[in-house]
Order: sequence, then C-alpha cells, then structure tokens
Amino acid sequence: MAEAAKRTVSVRIEGRVQGVYYRAWTDRTARELGLDGTVRNANDGSVEAVFSGPADKVAEMLRLCADGPPDARVTKVTVTQEGGSAPRGFKVIGTHWC
Repeated sequence: MAEAAKRTVSVRIEGRVQGVYYRAWTDRTARELGLDGTVRNANDGSVEAVFSGPADKVAEMLRLCADGPPDARVTKVTVTQEGGSAPRGFKVIGTHWC
C-alpha cells in the first residue's frame, strides 16, 4: 500500500454509545475492513477510536460509525486528529471480555 493512500484518524463518537455493544461492533467492523487501531470508552460517556489503513476503508468506517450497532444512538462523530500511525491489528482497550 502506498503511503499516500494510507490514512490514520483519531475519532470521538458521542451519544448513547456505552453499554450498547459499540466497542465490540467497532472491533468487528474495523477488522472486517482490514483496519488497524484501537477503541475504548472515555470517562465522559463517549467512545474514542483510532482507525488506520487505506483511506477509502477509513472513510467507510467513519460513515459506519455514525450509525453504529442497533442499540446505539450516535449524535456526533468528530475526527480529533489526522496522521500518525497505529500498531498492527485492532484492539479494544480497557475491557475484560475480548
């Protein structure tokens, strides 16, 4: 993959996104898209994620995050940072179920 075609973003997802399977859904969806990164619950009730991979797949993940899993009610998806890198693979941070 050409470096120019790769995109890494840090994202904040707000709304009813904790306790509704959002992290597990994000993990599964990111892996299906072949993305690297992480997802975790934030103390303020939002979810924070990093997505890294082909720019078109990152854009698709951002679109999907606006809906999330069926019980989520997403009110806002904000890209808080562009650039950088993520470790290979995708990981849910701060949970004991994965």
